[in-house]
Amino acid sequence: MSLRSRAAQIVFLSVALFAVPGRGADFVDSAERYVVLPDRIGRVMAADQSAAVLVFVLAPEKLVGWSRPLTREQRAYLPAKFARLPVAGQLSGPTPTAAANAVARLHPDLIIDTGIVSPEAAARADAIQEQTRIPYILLDGSIQYIPDTLATVGGMLGVAERGQDLAHEARTAIDDLRGKLLITESTERPLVYYGRGSDGLETGLAHSQAMSVIDQAGAINVAARLGSGELTRVTREQIYQWHPALIIAQQRSFYNALQRDRATPFGWIDDPPGVNRIIGLTWLGALFYPEVYQQDLRASVRVFYDKFYRIKLSDQQLEALVRQAGAQTGETGQELGVPLLGAEPVPLPGREPPSGPGLRPPGRGGTQGYPGYLPPTAPPNPQ
Repeated sequence: MSLRSRAAQIVFLSVALFAVPGRGADFVDSAERYVVLPDRIGRVMAADQSAAVLVFVLAPEKLVGWSRPLTREQRAYLPAKFARLPVAGQLSGPTPTAAANAVARLHPDLIIDTGIVSPEAAARADAIQEQTRIPYILLDGSIQYIPDTLATVGGMLGVAERGQDLAHEARTAIDDLRGKLLITESTERPLVYYGRGSDGLETGLAHSQAMSVIDQAGAINVAARLGSGELTRVTREQIYQWHPALIIAQQRSFYNALQRDRATPFGWIDDPPGVNRIIGLTWLGALFYPEVYQQDLRASVRVFYDKFYRIKLSDQQLEALVRQAGAQTGETGQELGVPLLGAEPVPLPGREPPSGPGLRPPGRGGTQGYPGYLPPTAPPNPQ
């Protein structure tokens, strides 16, 4: 690991746990909540699908269930024992589908929530923890914190070596894209529209979770001019007026011209906005900057699916994924006449990671008493 990468990790991972005789460790999560972790964590409930993917890539045998149903296509890419896990429901987000009584039935040792950290999210976590007496940790789901989240949660779940290995892979992907952006003129960064849903008319605002991979890839979100926030509805007329150089559609039905279904088993951009987005950085980097991003997408996809999902892609599966990620320009009479693609960003060079009230790095520390703990170190001197 480079000194720069190590220094960056220390910035986001300061002391957060204190061993107390006779009980677990006190963990300080991204909302600055002190949570007592059990000595042994054998069952984990994910509060959202992003957290479910996080637990799945680290220690799938500890995941008690998915927060929302998997599609038939998603199940086809997963080992049967994990594809058949029950739907536990979602505890977080604007439309929760599970309540405290659902938690009690599953008997988890820990609840993990990843996503946007806010006072409301912290209050919800406190309420569920008080009702269930199950430790509930809230982690910032921003993509730049994914490497540290993998390392920290891997230590918690007793798979520190795997957590560190995946953290290294994620950090390499992020740093690689940062390096490419440093040698790319800002005028070469494309205007992009990302259409969500069956009609493609839902999109992400500036700094939204849905757009973070696209932002990290240095592209310009045409809908950012509508302001900051999460998701919004737009019209076709607005898309025409924005003149995007590229449209990325979440679903094939968008404009009936997209030749690609959702990436499986989890999306490459925000479906859900979790660890799965790391391969999206590689894909978008190669797509946006082909002159400087000379990578074999097939090799990258094969390695990612093997390392993170433990899936050995068949040649047929690999070709389906890569073929679906290619642009189809003007081949089906679609109205905009620009490339349509199917499938959020690392901080751009010189841009500080999110900070301030309600935006905290994922868990302010390794786990003292757990493998993978990192001792406190003074932050590096600015260069």
